[in-house]
Amino acid sequence: MRATTGLVFASLATASVTPMGTQSRPRAPVRSGGSTAVASGTAHLDATRIDAVRCQPREATPALQPNLRWHGSIVRWAEWPVRLGTEGVRNRIIVAVVDPARLTLTLEIARQGNALGPWTIDEAPPEAILAFNAGQFTDTGPWGWVRHRGRDRAAPGAGALAGAFAVDTAGKPAILPAHTLPAATLDARWEEAVQSYPQLLMNGLPVPALCEGSDLDRTHRDARLVIGLRRDGMLLVLLSRYADAGSGLTRAVERVPIGPTTPEMAEIALRLGATEALMLDGGLSAQLRIGRGEETSRWPGLRAVPLAIVARPR
Repeated sequence: MRATTGLVFASLATASVTPMGTQSRPRAPVRSGGSTAVASGTAHLDATRIDAVRCQPREATPALQPNLRWHGSIVRWAEWPVRLGTEGVRNRIIVAVVDPARLTLTLEIARQGNALGPWTIDEAPPEAILAFNAGQFTDTGPWGWVRHRGRDRAAPGAGALAGAFAVDTAGKPAILPAHTLPAATLDARWEEAVQSYPQLLMNGLPVPALCEGSDLDRTHRDARLVIGLRRDGMLLVLLSRYADAGSGLTRAVERVPIGPTTPEMAEIALRLGATEALMLDGGLSAQLRIGRGEETSRWPGLRAVPLAIVARPR
């Protein structure tokens, strides 16, 4: 999605608009005829090798789990080196895992006076221990459903894969499929919500559109940002970083938007235990901050955004 540092975004509108940028327009997935399918991952013995998610019978051998070296306390994070697809494109996946019961999760809306302003991780409040950009946006502001402090700021956008990340009044997060959003907008229990595209996983399975019969772009490579939930309720945040520049790699070069395809990102989320996963705005917007004070780790983006998700300790 396009944004420019210094750009003052227009007020949030209630009209449904189409997200712009490298992502394809949301379209309905084709159902798989009711057959039971599950992502099996790859048959490779190398846990760093990532291929597109595969929809195969449940008896299939599960994919290898990465052996990660963890940092941090409340927010535990690690870096997972991966090689993507047949080309072996090298990336690093920043993996953050946190118990949402220990956090207060809210949207962060940057403002310049009475108008929306650009947000980067530099604008994250000092008390935040996790901050990252949120959903899709257009030139005039956020795209799709936005709810902040129990008040709707924008109506849901159209798209069968355009789900939402939401937090209820008790602080429990959820990923809501697109077909549930009309009812969700009438439900007062959702305190915070932001819509994005596409949903990757639902009930532990890849969405059918990742495997067959839709206009979803399955081959485009880009920097990715994903939010997910594990079966045990833990929250996952995954950020990809380019790592194929050899020994001359710099922090600027790693922000080049070359990363997993959408099916590869679904495979990554599954390997890390996600049962629900939603893509947030990636590309040049993808950015993440973990920790605070001297213990802060930062992965900046290359452009500002109008919305973010931040987590503060309870």
